[in-house]
Amino acid sequence: MREYTLAHLRDEVLLLNLAALLAQDRVTTATLLAHIAEVDTRRLYVPQGYASMHAYCVEELRLSEDAAYKRIQAARAARQHPALFAALAEGWLHLSAVCLLAPHLTAENAEELIEAATYRRKAEIEGFLVRRFAGTEVTAMIRTVLPISDGSVPQLAPGQVGTEAPGGAPADHALEADVEDAKEKSALPSPERFFLEVTIGKSTHEKLRYAQSLLSHAVPTGDVAQVLDRALNALIADLEKRKLGASTRRSRRRTTHLPHPQYTTVRKRYVPAQVRRAVWERDQGQCTFVGTTGHRCGARRFLQFDHVEPVARGGEGDGGGNAASMSHP
Repeated sequence: MREYTLAHLRDEVLLLNLAALLAQDRVTTATLLAHIAEVDTRRLYVPQGYASMHAYCVEELRLSEDAAYKRIQAARAARQHPALFAALAEGWLHLSAVCLLAPHLTAENAEELIEAATYRRKAEIEGFLVRRFAGTEVTAMIRTVLPISDGSVPQLAPGQVGTEAPGGAPADHALEADVEDAKEKSALPSPERFFLEVTIGKSTHEKLRYAQSLLSHAVPTGDVAQVLDRALNALIADLEKRKLGASTRRSRRRTTHLPHPQYTTVRKRYVPAQVRRAVWERDQGQCTFVGTTGHRCGARRFLQFDHVEPVARGGEGDGGGNAASMSHP
């Protein structure tokens, strides 16, 4: 434990050691990003049973969600613009600076932006980017806010910079109030509350306002969170009906004459609705692929139904829940 107890060090030695460790940490960070970028490019997380590089960093490498996001974003940017690796290793840029610059970097402006951000604080870089890219589209963000003991909201990775709505128009005051209200509620000590921040287009904004009007009797306050919850309930019900064949009434069985052999193959590949529902419930809407380390893929997006036994080997999709599985492409 002596190596972590530094009371015996002289002041000048302590400062020299701190500077040396910081320089080493910068080089280590640049090297770490290079490794993340290469693993990400080769998609080496897939054989391990992970649906994304972020999931691999969080679940396998034990990084926090925020730390994983920042490093993956910086790694991808540095792979596209290698000068960022040197800027990090030399201490010209910090990790937050790279994340702020990443969405705006191109082959033409990379040198200019890196130079402008060199040795700058985060707030200075944010101000520069707002001036430099005023009026550009702001990318949507979804943040998971984990309240801490004093009830405040912790600072997450820097997202896209912007103080205005797309096109330079000021943000709608009513929606601003909803966002502020959401921030206050998200700061409550509850692990089941999330903060959603998203920039929407004019058409979506009009639909939101129209939905608030239609729900005015049920949701008098027009609370966006309640409107969104109801909208998602309706969307999920519709998508489940399409994907799983879910229906409140029993559909009539129809027989189709299939004279040509190619139609027989198509029919064998078809997974009936009742089987899709059984598989979905059995697998809890999650990919069933298991990686080489025994980790089951946690993907719940872009899932598709597959035959456990390939059709080419005589597999059938209508024999029950064990005749199909779900996978992530």
